[in-house]
Amino acid sequence: MTTSRNDITVMGILNVTPDSFYDGGQFDAADKACKRALEMIEEGADVIDIGGEPTGPGSPEVSVEEELGRVIPILERMQNSKCKIKNDSFCILHFEFCISVDTYKTTVAQESLRVGANMINDVTAGRGDSEMFKVIADAGCKYVMMHSKDDSPRTTIGDVEYDDVLKTIHEFFEERIVAAENAGVKRSQIILDPGLGHFVSSDPKYSWQILENLEFLQDFGCPILVSPSRKSFTADGPDQPPSERLEGTLEATKIAAEHGASIVRTHDVSATCASLA
Repeated sequence: MTTSRNDITVMGILNVTPDSFYDGGQFDAADKACKRALEMIEEGADVIDIGGEPTGPGSPEVSVEEELGRVIPILERMQNSKCKIKNDSFCILHFEFCISVDTYKTTVAQESLRVGANMINDVTAGRGDSEMFKVIADAGCKYVMMHSKDDSPRTTIGDVEYDDVLKTIHEFFEERIVAAENAGVKRSQIILDPGLGHFVSSDPKYSWQILENLEFLQDFGCPILVSPSRKSFTADGPDQPPSERLEGTLEATKIAAEHGASIVRTHDVSATCASLA
């Protein structure tokens, strides 16, 4: 199967937290974050995914108030930045239709949607907040539901073993999609993220197996999102830091594109776009 850049939506990661595993603290001020968002758009990003709470192993819990304080000023600043872009069609494409917020909290989702976001990226697939599906149904926005081995929004380190990891993930989405649809969410709103790295298992073999077999999710009729960016399974050895994992990330991205991924979430927009060209 051959793919081109035109077949793949590139989602740029904008972490506005002080402690994310790769870029924590780089964009935790509104002006810096908005500047980075514009840079990623210029590099080729179709979607900007704003995250105000880290979800990696050992990451601290963030209150609703603190998360709102991180995310909402960025959304407001991005909206105000529209007038600075001369090409109106470019502005509309990237700002009115392609802002995602990475949250599992309904209050953050509601307020983000109110001030300009139009996609919610939920690492708990609705398990973290029982009202999330209702919010998504009422808004009619796009909704990413991610599989995770953990019930909590924070993943854990552990070499979980599976008899059949693909079957496990498929059954997870069967249940979560039914729950979402029962709450009024339309199938056309849903995007599936199988989870990678520690969200599945700290044993890297499972992440590669998922990427090499993404077709197993196509029967749901939903777009498939993958987020391999700088994750531990892309490392060339256990001691390689996230800053040196670009090569493995791009290899994972190309495999995902060849096996049916519709959206790739990445810290490295320019390099990702070039690898998919």
